[in-house]
Amino acid sequence: MTNLTTGADAVDIAIAKGIDFDGSAIPVAKLDLYQEVMGLEGQRQRSGVSNTMRSRIVRIGAKHLPLEELNQKLIDANFAPLKEKEIAFYYSK
Repeated sequence: MTNLTTGADAVDIAIAKGIDFDGSAIPVAKLDLYQEVMGLEGQRQRSGVSNTMRSRIVRIGAKHLPLEELNQKLIDANFAPLKEKEIAFYYSK
């Protein structure tokens, strides 16, 4: 049996079911607000796939990788290195 709380799609699956990982129902007001904001996001013009990929790498990578390692991986993959504002936001404690 696979763990239903891991992987990139786990949260989306739980939201679609309206059930949190602990088995409790997600309140309707929270689901409604989420759907409203995601609907707005779905209408936003995108700046390009590479920009979106980099943003996701930075946002998620900062949770898992030390600053220097993430920065080097970005450079090695020919993405722009971390910006000062990203470092301040994701790595300042």
